[in-house]
Amino acid sequence: MLIAGPCVIESEEHSFSLGARLKRITEEKEIPFIFKASFDKANRTSITSFRGPGLKEGLRILRRIKEELALPITTDIHEPHQAEKVAEVADLIQIPAFLSRQTDLIVAAARTGKAINVKKGQFLAPWDVVHIVEKALSVGNERVMITERGTVFGYNNLVVDMRSFPLIRREGIPVVFDITHSLQLPGGKGRSSGGQRELISYLARAGVAAGVDGIFLEVHDNPEQALSDGPNACPLKELPPLITMIKRIDAIIKEEEGC
Repeated sequence: MLIAGPCVIESEEHSFSLGARLKRITEEKEIPFIFKASFDKANRTSITSFRGPGLKEGLRILRRIKEELALPITTDIHEPHQAEKVAEVADLIQIPAFLSRQTDLIVAAARTGKAINVKKGQFLAPWDVVHIVEKALSVGNERVMITERGTVFGYNNLVVDMRSFPLIRREGIPVVFDITHSLQLPGGKGRSSGGQRELISYLARAGVAAGVDGIFLEVHDNPEQALSDGPNACPLKELPPLITMIKRIDAIIKEEEGC
């Protein structure tokens, strides 16, 4: 499974066009695809950073992509009151990493009955995620997956502990690898975050070989001009060969595991 799209909705035209191109690529590569874009980036480094069109306009754009391109949609929520509205459009509700311990937020998302993807906080150990799942289970929602996106490693840096994938899956929890956010350098450029997108293929190989259930990529047709997370975004032109490579690795791993 691939969850991919721009970090934030930059414009209706851009998101729709990128969604259409991602759909063509994933259909050609025969990989299940969920389109992702945020209507609001509430955790930007600077007060002057672009945040997105907001809840109402963002959901209108995402609904159009969902209906006209026939694509499943995911987007993130930051406050409990957003859950119900987002559930009207999104097939998968995402909880941001910095909010992964917010009980009211997780419970509100779970009560919608939609599947939930919780980004594992950069401060959490792999075994801590069972408590996140328990919060969703408390209101009867078993449709929870966890996304690994790196752990804080000193200042302005993240590192991925590959042991986290089998440790989380051992608990019966589906796990997704957020490759591009794991290559983010938070606040690394002073008033914005830096990134190491040149290392995307290396982390992709390692994560898929470790046996993840899906991957998450921020993808942009022109990362240098992206309004959010450009330094760690996967260039659109590099996506097709990346998918080919990870599918081959995934097939080998599943064959060895007898899946």
